[in-house]
Amino acid sequence: MKEIRVVNEWRDVLEQSREQPVFVLKHSATCPISASAYREFKAFETDLEKNYLIVQDSRSVSNEIEDDLGIQHQSPQLFLLKDGKAIWQATHYEINKGKIKNAVEDFC
Repeated sequence: MKEIRVVNEWRDVLEQSREQPVFVLKHSATCPISASAYREFKAFETDLEKNYLIVQDSRSVSNEIEDDLGIQHQSPQLFLLKDGKAIWQATHYEINKGKIKNAVEDFC
């Protein structure tokens, strides 16, 4: 998994989604629900690129993601991106291996 720390890295990930779908997780370092979602996401095995950002450390990136995707910020929040757009998203307890697997099967 790759951490996104600055807006330019986010832009690179968004551009990569034009070649193949990628995941991005917005993660809160202080929330137990987010910790659970992070563990589920990390444990999910896939050939798709997995990225994350820690909202407290990268607030400008989190804001840019919200603006670029047009989806209100939540944390934790997982996106599956394709062609520069969110084709699937989940938040909180909806971020689990089963739902992530279904998203890959349905959208990739």
